[in-house]
Amino acid sequence: MKTILNTLEHPLCAALILCILFTGCAGGETGRTGSGGKSADTLPAVHACDIEDGTYPVDADSSSPFFRIRDAELTVSGDEMSVRFVIPSKSYLRVYPGTGADALTADAGDWIEAEEQGGVTVFTIPVTALNRKTDCAAYSKKRRRWYDRKLTFYADSLPAGVVSDTLTVFPEAEPVSPVTSAEDLPDVSEVPAEPVSVSLEDGEYSVEVAMTGGSGRANVSSPTYLVVRDGKAYARLIWSSAYYDWMLLGNRTFTNETTDGGLSSFEIPIPMLDQPFPVIADTTAMGESVAIRYELTFYSDSVGPKSRVPQEAAKRVLALAAVIIVGGGALHLIIQKKKEK
Repeated sequence: MKTILNTLEHPLCAALILCILFTGCAGGETGRTGSGGKSADTLPAVHACDIEDGTYPVDADSSSPFFRIRDAELTVSGDEMSVRFVIPSKSYLRVYPGTGADALTADAGDWIEAEEQGGVTVFTIPVTALNRKTDCAAYSKKRRRWYDRKLTFYADSLPAGVVSDTLTVFPEAEPVSPVTSAEDLPDVSEVPAEPVSVSLEDGEYSVEVAMTGGSGRANVSSPTYLVVRDGKAYARLIWSSAYYDWMLLGNRTFTNETTDGGLSSFEIPIPMLDQPFPVIADTTAMGESVAIRYELTFYSDSVGPKSRVPQEAAKRVLALAAVIIVGGGALHLIIQKKKEK
């Protein structure tokens, strides 16, 4: 106890300890299982032919905090790979190796049913490549609908020596060409750039958003901000990259609102809920302007308090750290004065 009190006498130490504890709780939902490492964007794709046959524990990452992976195990046999993973809830009945739209039109026999084991849910899905985002639609038991998820499994977490030093290189699918004129832009004019009406009081909320399209190397944060003004719905999107400079919705262009060099952010109207709609987003990450077509889906039944947005959790941690530093400083002065008496 004396050691703890001595530590708390130093406000910076106390703040650091509590920040670690709170950020661990807030950030562990969608973080990579295991010891961490590089982003998948910087790692080469690893296929079954690059890995020795066998079964290995593998680090995993999920795009959604509602579909958090606790443990994952990779099995490699010939040219095929599958991953068996644990979801620490019983909220999902089945998954499908594709998007939610694909799952709706797929034969029910292709759905992968859940295995429930003592309060957790287990799924086994096929995987084409490690270090790449894998589409995995998940069917909610409560909501009775498919939700788009993206899962990533990391090759650098496999035991040493099981991955070949020389990886098999496959051509990238659907390469994106640079935009040189307005005529090159994909047509998204069929979507009106007008916000949909919602039965919510004006203010800020959270809403879950799914994004498809592009190469899968970039994504938007989910849940994200839902802003209601005059009964109309707008989204404040935060990208995983700082290189997006504008977005096109219908016939309206929206520019990046981030001015300090941080992650790109845009406020756009939500023209419809529970249905995918196309947008164009332009990135300069490859050295020149590249416009990419995406589809966004905002889910009305996922609307919740603003505190669910990951960025809000980070703000709370910083505010808590500030309070701890001030309070710790005051406590330190009081203890020092008592010692001097």
